[in-house]
Order: sequence, then structure tokens, then C-alpha cells
Amino acid sequence: MLNRLSRRCFCSGGTAPQPWLFVGLGNPGDKSRGTRHNVGFEMIDAFAESQGIQMNSVHCKAVFGQGMLHYLFYFLPFVKPVFLAKPQTYMNLSGESTGPLAEYYKLPLNCVLVFHDDMNLLCGVLRLHDKGGHGSHNGLKSVIYHFRGNREFARLRIGVGRPPGQMDPKAFLLQRFDATAQERLLLLRGLRENVQDASTQNKNI
Repeated sequence: MLNRLSRRCFCSGGTAPQPWLFVGLGNPGDKSRGTRHNVGFEMIDAFAESQGIQMNSVHCKAVFGQGMLHYLFYFLPFVKPVFLAKPQTYMNLSGESTGPLAEYYKLPLNCVLVFHDDMNLLCGVLRLHDKGGHGSHNGLKSVIYHFRGNREFARLRIGVGRPPGQMDPKAFLLQRFDATAQERLLLLRGLRENVQDASTQNKNI
């Protein structure tokens, strides 16, 4: 994942890659913790823990952390800043935080990566896309709106599966995972594999 993002950032020109901004989408508060709609937050937390980054400040309406990420790019060692954010605006207004963050740090959108839930993928399956639409995801709709309609930012789709039977999709997304459920184990495995990839690159420097 990091190598693919690096290629995007280098394409923007300059002698050194610009910082990354990783944004996880979700809803704030204890009521929303552990729900399918909040897997974007979980991904940010897992990544922060793996890199030793403290999420201990608030910036542009988001819980925020920053650190330095060591990684390999075409077998060469690089170090670059990474900003991690969990917007506290509620899902449907995520762009009110994401847009100002990118603007504050003067980041081109090819250095922005948004983590979000996706019902069209099996639970625990991750898909990285360089750009795209919102796929009826209200959080992505808001982000695109506050990027002035620009969709040229990467997104990591995190599969949460489809609701069973005739269950309302909204109710399904706002439902907590069963801690003992197989779907929860699949999700955690997908998150761990992704952050372990980044951690392994760190250890190889």
C-alpha cells in the first residue's frame, strides 16, 4: 500500500515526497464504537498503534495525530511525515474536517487516503483504489463535495459484508460486531495484515 501511494505522491513533482494524510471515516461517541460504519476509525487506530503515533490532539474538527513513517520505495529508504485523522463531524459531514485538513497542510489530493466501510465487499476484504466515485457512501459524498468535486484521492475500501435477509442497510451499518462472530475475526485479520505490511517496511529500514 505504501509503495503504491508513494508513486502517486512522486508524480506531483518536487524533489521529495509530500506528507500523507490518512483519514478514517466514522461517527464519534461510545454509541458508535465497534459498529460496522466505524471501521475507518478502527483502521486509523490500528495504523497509529503499529507506528507508535499518539492520537492525542484535535485539529480541524478531527481527532488527530502525526508522526514520521519509515518505508522502502524502489528498495531505497525514505522517511516522510504522516497525518492521521478521525473526523468528529459525524459520517455525513466528514468533508467538513477532511477538506480543511488537506487545505491547511497544502496537500495535493494524490497524497490523501480515505478509509471507509463498504458493504459491497466481504467482511475483512480490503481494496485500495487510486480514485473513484462515492458509491452512495454519504461520508465519501461529503469529502468529494469539500474537495470541490475532485475525486482524485485514494480510498481504502474495508469490507463489512451485506445485511442478512431483509435487514435495513442503515441498521446493519450502525450495528456492533459480535465480538465472537466470524465476521469480526475476518475484519480484524484484514486490518492487521494491512498495518503489518507498513510495519514490516519500517523494520526493514
